[in-house]
Amino acid sequence: MAASKPSPTDTWDSTLPGPPSRNNFGSADLSPSGLFAFASGSSVSVVDSRSLQLVSTIPLPPPPGALSPFVTSVRWIPLPLPRDLLSTEPSASHLLLAVADRHGRVALVDFHLRSVVVWLNPSSDPKLGIQDLCWVQARHDSHVLAAISGSSFLSLYTTSGGLFWKYDAGTEILSCLRRDPYDSRHFCVLGLKGFLLSVKVLGDSENDVVIQEMQIKTDFSELPRLEREAASNGNSSSSSPASAAFPLYFARFAFSPHWKNILFVTFPRELLVFDLQYETPLSTTPLPRGCAKFLDILPDPNKELLYCGHVDGRLSIWRRKEGEQVHVMCTMEEFMPSIGMSIPSPSALAVLLSHSDSTMQTITKIHPDGTSSIDFDNPFDFYDESLLVSKTTFISLSDDGKIWKWVLSAEGVEDALKNASDLDMGIGATEAALPGAIQENDSSSLDDELVVAPTNRSRGHTSGSSMEKSDLSFKISLTGQLQLLSSTVSTLAVPSPSLTATLARGGNIPAAAVPLVALGTQSGTIDVVDVSTNAVAASTSVHTGVVRGLRWLGNSRLVSFSYSQVNDKSRGYINRLVVTCLRSGLNKPFRDLQKPERTPIRALRTSSSGRYLLILFRDAPVEVWAMTKHPVMLRSLALPFTVVEWTLPAVPRPGQGGPSKQSLSASEGVTASGDSSSVGSDGSQEETVESFAFALVNGALGVFEVQGRRIRDFRPKWPSTSFVPSDGLVTAMAYRLPHVVMGDRSGNIRWWDVTTGQSSAFNSHRDGIRRIKFSPVVAGDRSRGRVAVLFNDNTFSVFDLDSPDPLAQSLLQPQIPGTLVLELDWLPLRTDKNDPLVLCIAGADSTFRLVEVTVNEKKAGFVPQSKSVKERFRPMPMYSPILLPVPHALALRMILQLGVKPSWFNTSSTTLEKRPHLIRGMASSSKDLRSYMIQLPPLGDPVVPEMLLKILEPYRKEGCLLDDERAKLYADVVKKGYAARFAFAASVFGETSEALFWLQLPQAIRHLMNKLTRRSPQKISSPTLDSGADEVAMPSKIPSTGLSSPEARKIDSMCDGSLRLMAFEREELRTRANERLPWHEKLDGEDCIQKQVHELISVGNLEAAVSLLLSSAPDSPYFYPNALRAVALASAVSKSLLDLALKVVAANMVRTDNSLTGTHLLCAVGRHQEACSQLQDSGRWTDAATLAATHLEGSDYARVLQRWADHVLHAEHNVWRALILYVAAGSLQEALAALREVQQPDTVAMFVLACQEIHSEIITELSTQDEESESASGDGTVPLPDLPGLESGKEEVTAVCEYFQQYQRKLVHLCMDSQPYTD
Repeated sequence: MAASKPSPTDTWDSTLPGPPSRNNFGSADLSPSGLFAFASGSSVSVVDSRSLQLVSTIPLPPPPGALSPFVTSVRWIPLPLPRDLLSTEPSASHLLLAVADRHGRVALVDFHLRSVVVWLNPSSDPKLGIQDLCWVQARHDSHVLAAISGSSFLSLYTTSGGLFWKYDAGTEILSCLRRDPYDSRHFCVLGLKGFLLSVKVLGDSENDVVIQEMQIKTDFSELPRLEREAASNGNSSSSSPASAAFPLYFARFAFSPHWKNILFVTFPRELLVFDLQYETPLSTTPLPRGCAKFLDILPDPNKELLYCGHVDGRLSIWRRKEGEQVHVMCTMEEFMPSIGMSIPSPSALAVLLSHSDSTMQTITKIHPDGTSSIDFDNPFDFYDESLLVSKTTFISLSDDGKIWKWVLSAEGVEDALKNASDLDMGIGATEAALPGAIQENDSSSLDDELVVAPTNRSRGHTSGSSMEKSDLSFKISLTGQLQLLSSTVSTLAVPSPSLTATLARGGNIPAAAVPLVALGTQSGTIDVVDVSTNAVAASTSVHTGVVRGLRWLGNSRLVSFSYSQVNDKSRGYINRLVVTCLRSGLNKPFRDLQKPERTPIRALRTSSSGRYLLILFRDAPVEVWAMTKHPVMLRSLALPFTVVEWTLPAVPRPGQGGPSKQSLSASEGVTASGDSSSVGSDGSQEETVESFAFALVNGALGVFEVQGRRIRDFRPKWPSTSFVPSDGLVTAMAYRLPHVVMGDRSGNIRWWDVTTGQSSAFNSHRDGIRRIKFSPVVAGDRSRGRVAVLFNDNTFSVFDLDSPDPLAQSLLQPQIPGTLVLELDWLPLRTDKNDPLVLCIAGADSTFRLVEVTVNEKKAGFVPQSKSVKERFRPMPMYSPILLPVPHALALRMILQLGVKPSWFNTSSTTLEKRPHLIRGMASSSKDLRSYMIQLPPLGDPVVPEMLLKILEPYRKEGCLLDDERAKLYADVVKKGYAARFAFAASVFGETSEALFWLQLPQAIRHLMNKLTRRSPQKISSPTLDSGADEVAMPSKIPSTGLSSPEARKIDSMCDGSLRLMAFEREELRTRANERLPWHEKLDGEDCIQKQVHELISVGNLEAAVSLLLSSAPDSPYFYPNALRAVALASAVSKSLLDLALKVVAANMVRTDNSLTGTHLLCAVGRHQEACSQLQDSGRWTDAATLAATHLEGSDYARVLQRWADHVLHAEHNVWRALILYVAAGSLQEALAALREVQQPDTVAMFVLACQEIHSEIITELSTQDEESESASGDGTVPLPDLPGLESGKEEVTAVCEYFQQYQRKLVHLCMDSQPYTD
């Protein structure tokens, strides 16, 4: 993907990361849009979690004068796609990634530019490595980054790089940071010993931070022992981060997505539920015997399930008991299958849950299709009597370089689910309407639904206990795996063109080299990298120890060696040589000896045809082998070689037809002995001559020829005697006829023409030389003497030996600062002189990189290439619209919102035969693109959608907008109204809160219309729909008020959990408050009693409150206020002269800062509106809403909701939750103003569209009901109300339309200016 600005760092795109390790602290983050970022070594890699393809790897620049430290934490910034096009230029601020390392540095990396935008903490201190990061929203337009550094420091940074607050926890060891999903200003910090810090950030200055310290009782007796062990090993852990000092001791927590102020906490051997409001644990569950320690905890966003990762790579699933906050383990699943695993088995480092898939599942449940959605392509989907309740997607990371994608299916047997389904989405016993296109009398359609849908009304209502008794079964399926480099790279080999293939075909133009690079690793595996896709094409476990040498035999076989020392008296070595065939995957050992040898193998050298192999030993003769089907040793050479190299294929000459037979001049650069042969009449090879050059211990040089089984001296033209160095030892050599280049341990580089005897030398003024590699040469190249030189200090340079002064015009190593180079070689894929020169580099940080080098003809030297090595091929499209240039992403978002026919997503790649996701119809570029829109939008410029479709056409042809599964879901959603489409578009771009807002909007408008019409709640309910209706029922058609009892409106904990963030209805708020009551019944202490009394009064249970107040002991300091409240509450049944006195007492209590007690007295005399105001003044917003839901109606309830909405918008900065409250309160103009304030002109327009559509549906229903009642009673009709503030012709609505048209015009201009990216 093209970056928006050319930058030298674009070469990062050709980096393949090494495996992550425990030194990276298991740091990984999955964005809501589906981008998976993880740390490996000193790099951060990003993977598209849907197609499991590597998007890019970004190495963090090193500190000055040091090697790059390990990256220890990564965190995506929680920003949506920027939409304020009219005021600012589009930026990729939504792709900012906070990255921190072991030296305490914190950087913001721009993922589009692939570079560090700003260093928040550039100072490098190895003692203060970063343990964890967390984003917090301080204001509606600014974010703050919280970081744990060292063992006990907590810091807050602004995005511009300013540190404005720091906290020292003393002897506590801080482990984990998480943000509150209910309040984006609030986050918590957990320590290994149970220390819990609650922090609320109200601004970006030191005085704006409010903290509260708490302690969770836990058994940490293991920690001192681990500290002593670390100290005895010399690893002092006093200031190190928790994961560095205690790599297998984890303390993690997560906020409950369903209940405010509830935390789920895991220590190594226990699971706790902690109530922040009561500052006490509600339950503690020890880990069952036989289970490995906890690694992490992940609450399910939709269902009341907990998923816990364990250090042995397993996943345990826990379910909440009905009516209490206690969790029981359901089952244990395997995340690291033992089949096909290496020994020792790899470790699980991180487990993450995909929120984007969970949001899509919520949309599927609320807008079901009515046809079968079972994936028949999935071999694990056996569709029998069991029914699918949910699917949850996980991404796990292991230290062998694998990324695993799992789908956990929760199923229940059909009889049990009949009970469960009646609890779904608040369906009551009496007035249950069916969502989607399920007919009222069609009970069989349940069998065809992917999700549990409401069944026939006649079944009646079943209490939640039946769901508790019914057994859910869980099944985990591996749906994808990405293999990166499996271990630290120890050696590297590139295939040289096979001369055998060349000669069999005639001519001397080399056979095309395969785009593969083989990497030997320290774990004994050989990874074969396909450089055209920047991916590991094959990974084969060959050796049990380090792969110490690796060479290609032609272009489809590899030969490698390892050795191990035996422990007996002989102290000999077992040498293991293996030939690996990449086509068949077979490993064939050869040269198997019965007993250990005196000396180990030092190196392997293969001829470019792959026919001959030289095996070099330490202090033993060199063996020459013929690598036939069964390798044969030809002979051994008892000479003291220091270095040996075969000749590379000769340089082709333009227009040369047959094989060369004669030695040509050095200037033409082609010679016979590299590839001379003759072909017999039957096509068999009669003669193949290949040569190798060598240097001896005394500095003597030579060239031998191998022909069949014969080895003879080539008798080259010798250079002058002064050429041989006096200090001798040649350490590196490269040989391409007619040139031999040598490097020695003093840094001298010499080269010699074996046909003319000409020679030259210069000193590199560097350390000794380890490798010299000739660059590939094609016909027409100006220079044939370019070499890459690897020095003993793990740096490299590129020299042109044909230039007058090679040292002055060399390219030293500017490309990858901070990384030591272990091995390098040129990629032999050039076929034309204009093709770039590409170096393959294996770094000491376990990365494999391609570095592109270009020749600067004017200076006759080298400069680093400024553009990236283009990825030529992807095996499948990458379905991440969030990665498109911002204007193009916004164009796709608008098209999805306005409604495009699903056939537009069809490309040749997705319309395979017999696919369940096949969408009818084919898209054609030639036809009128407007015909793809399902209707002309009633708002904005009607020409704009056609222009946007034209702009998106290149992406559509590539099939990289939506994958089959999501295109199929869109086909189900597109006809179900604006709100459903808006929710889908928000979910595709990872904006979960916005998606939930659109899903709840129809409910909120129905709530408002109920209030406006003053009718019975049953008046506004959905009629039974015919299956053929065009507009399918919205989720809002479910009656939400007027149920017979709280039990009838039972929230199903298995279904609509994510929508609880957007709760606003009286019945729902009361039900949730009642459900919390039993959790605190067993808690002791006066503070807990005071809070329980408050909860009981909020839900109107005065009798229980009185009995609790009277239980206070006489010596309690709370005795007199409790007695006063008890008397007042007991007399609240009758209205008496107590009213005035109690009001005065309440006012006095408020004045003494005892607002809760005053609130209770106001409740006792029925002053609920004032009580709500007092609660809101003291910051108890949820309590105020609960009290209002219990006692207030109409405009009084609306006032409480509106004030709550103002707080949520301006203090908690949650615009979507504020909007749903504004709508429910009837304050639609405030909702419009809020959307304008956050600068989302497109969303303001979509909001107006959705509200008007839902309103018209309700009016149609009411008109029908009025006509029926009028004909029955003969009364006249009642005029139906408009939506207040959104009446047609209203000034605000007209302004919204004009603002939207301006936005559309600006978007089209930006799209025209942006270049589409192509992989």
